[in-house]
Amino acid sequence: MNTRARKRFGQNFLTDPGIIDQIITAINPGPDDHILEIGPGRGALTEQLSRSGCRLTLIEIDRDLVASLQHKYPQDVTIHSQDVLKFDFTLLASSPPIRVVGNLPYNISTPLLFRLFASGTTFRDFTFMLQLEVVKRIVAEPSTSGYGRLSIMSQYFCDPEMLFEVPPTAFTPAPKVNSAIIRLTPRMTRNPTVKNLDVLEHLLITAFSKRRKTVRNAMSSCLSQEELLFLNIDTKARPENLTPAEFIHCANFISTREG
Repeated sequence: MNTRARKRFGQNFLTDPGIIDQIITAINPGPDDHILEIGPGRGALTEQLSRSGCRLTLIEIDRDLVASLQHKYPQDVTIHSQDVLKFDFTLLASSPPIRVVGNLPYNISTPLLFRLFASGTTFRDFTFMLQLEVVKRIVAEPSTSGYGRLSIMSQYFCDPEMLFEVPPTAFTPAPKVNSAIIRLTPRMTRNPTVKNLDVLEHLLITAFSKRRKTVRNAMSSCLSQEELLFLNIDTKARPENLTPAEFIHCANFISTREG
């Protein structure tokens, strides 16, 4: 496939054979797997995934690439020509639980992760190529500069693990940033449990839009100082100092208060 990369789709095609082998080794696909590949592009990973004998489903937005993939895999692979941000994941049979892989463009990575987490579909794991800075934000701990809404939401739904970095030279065209491979394994149990995800998301957006302010000021539109003290929240701390459990505790209080 010699289809050129398109800027509007954020395309950078993976071409380094060594990196491709590393990713496939990390995924370790097998004939009992159902693998969903998002944005297969020219098929750098698709070729080796298909050889594993797994049940393979692809989602690709670029119609030229879809045509090439359909020509190469006329029967063995299910291909959806669609924007993944509009795809209904509940349409996929989830037995066995679906394994998701892909090289995600920066502009869709966060909204796509949130859609996957909240889709209600049963997933076994996610193995994604993302910009290194995004991966660092996902795995970030409280009281670090990268910690924020993405960290908390990702860690609520999954156990994230950064596997290895990928240099710009592994792609054509080469991006201006480093990338990394991350594995996210969905949590079987969540403690504490969020009562209302929309409330938690609103609280996180509110808090981290003013991350340099104290919690008392950053979250004043959601919780009064008296309520924060009742919840044992340090009102002089900054949002980045609160743990995921503390944010969930606050969100659940708001959900109960508002009935």
